[in-house]
Amino acid sequence: MPADSASPSVTTSEAVSVSGWGRTAPTTARLIRPRSPEEAAAALRACDERGGIARGLGRAYGDAAQNAGGAVIDMTGMDRVHAIDADAGTVLCDAGVSLHRLMEVLLPLGWFVPVTPGTRYVTVGGAIGADIHGKNHHGSGSFSRHVDAIELLTADGTVRSFERGTALFDATAGGMGLTGVILAATIRLQPVETSLMTVDTERTADLDDLMARLTATDHRYRYSVAWIDLLARGKSMGRSVLTRGDHAPLAALPARARRAPLTFRPGQLPPAPRFLPEGLLGRKSVGLFNELWYRRAPRSRVGELQKISTFFHPLDGVPHWNRIYGRSGFVQYQFVVGHGKEEALRRIVRRISERGCPSFLAVLKRFGEGDPGWLSFPMPGWTLALDIPANLPGLGAFLDELDEEVATSDGRVYLAKDSRLRPETLAAMYPRLDDFRALRADLDPRGLFRSDLSRRLAL
Repeated sequence: MPADSASPSVTTSEAVSVSGWGRTAPTTARLIRPRSPEEAAAALRACDERGGIARGLGRAYGDAAQNAGGAVIDMTGMDRVHAIDADAGTVLCDAGVSLHRLMEVLLPLGWFVPVTPGTRYVTVGGAIGADIHGKNHHGSGSFSRHVDAIELLTADGTVRSFERGTALFDATAGGMGLTGVILAATIRLQPVETSLMTVDTERTADLDDLMARLTATDHRYRYSVAWIDLLARGKSMGRSVLTRGDHAPLAALPARARRAPLTFRPGQLPPAPRFLPEGLLGRKSVGLFNELWYRRAPRSRVGELQKISTFFHPLDGVPHWNRIYGRSGFVQYQFVVGHGKEEALRRIVRRISERGCPSFLAVLKRFGEGDPGWLSFPMPGWTLALDIPANLPGLGAFLDELDEEVATSDGRVYLAKDSRLRPETLAAMYPRLDDFRALRADLDPRGLFRSDLSRRLAL
C-alpha cells in the first residue's frame, strides 16, 4: 500500500556523530526517529541527495548503519509486539523490537528466539538486514531461515509485504538495509520448557583437536562455540575452551527452580568507565588473560545449568563494554572458509598468532548450510571472529593480507562487522553481488538508501 501523502512530519535532531560498536571512523548525520510507518515514509521524503539508512541499536561493529552527511533513521521508536500465534509458534513484531524485549515477552510463554548472536541488544530489523547467525548455525541456519514474511518500506514510499522464496526477500536478508526500511516481520519461534541451559565444557589442546571434536560431535548439540587463544604458539596454537549446550528440559531443574522454570532475569554489572587508557589491551595483558581463562576452564564438565544470559550473552552484563578498547576503538574481523579449506584456516590462525594480535574475544564456530540471501555471510565451513585494538601498528595492511587469503580460499568476510574491506575483494567473496546491485538499481534508481558501507564497497 502506498504511504499516506498527508502523513505527519518527523522530528529531526541536530547533526550527531554516529559510529559502529567498534567506535572507529565516526561520521556525522541527521538522526530521524519515526514512531510509525507514516513517519518512516516522511523520514524518507526528508532525505536529501546523501540519502538515508535505517539503524537499530548500533551493534553493527563497522559502518553499516552510518551515513556521512545524510540521514540515519533510528527505528527503535517502532517497537511493538503485535501478535503471538501459539498454535503456529510465530510472532509478528515491529522491526525496532530488540531480541532482549522478545525474550522478556516470549520466554514466560515457553518460546525463544530461533537465532541469537552474542548480544541480545539487536533489533529484529538489524537481525534480518545482517542475516545474523548464532551458536546454532550448524543445525538451524541464520536468522532469515526463520522469517516467514517481511514488510519493507521502499524508496518510492510503498510498503511491500513479501515472503521467503522471492528475490526481494533474498536481497533484503543480509542486504544491510540497502533495499529499504524493514518495518515489521513474522518470525517462527523455538519452543522451550525452561529459561536455563544445560551446558558441557571442555578444553582442547590445539586447533586440530578443536576441529576434530566439532566435526565428530557437533550434531549432538543445538549450540556450540569455542573461545580460542590466538596468542598461543607452537604445539598449543589454537588451544581453546569448547562450550556446547541445549535448552534444559524441566526434568533437569532442581525442585526449587521448577516453581518458576521460565523466569528471565539477566544480571548486570556496573558499566565500563567512559574513559580508559589506550593500550590497556596489549599483548602482555591479553596474553595473561588468555592463560588464566584457559587454565581455569574445566578439562571436562557436563550438564552444568546456566542462565540463558550467561550462555549466550555474557558481555551484555557489562554495559558499554566496548569502551575497554579506549578512544581508538577496535576492529572486529570475522571470516568463513569452507569445509575442505581447513589448511587455509590453519594458515590464518598461525599468521594471527605469529603477528601477536591481542584478541581476547576470539571465537570459532562451525557453520552448516547457508541460506539464500544474496549477501548473507554464512556458508558451510569454519568461521573465526576476533577483536583487535584499532591502534595496533600495521593492522590495516595485515588485515588486507588476510582478506586475500580468505578470498583465495573461496571464503568471505562478514559485512556486519566490517569497517575496512576493499570493493575489489568483495566481488570475489560474494558471487551474487551483481544480482544484488541490479535489484537495487531497479528498486531504488535514485540511490536513496545509502550508508558509509555502501559507498565504500560500491554496493
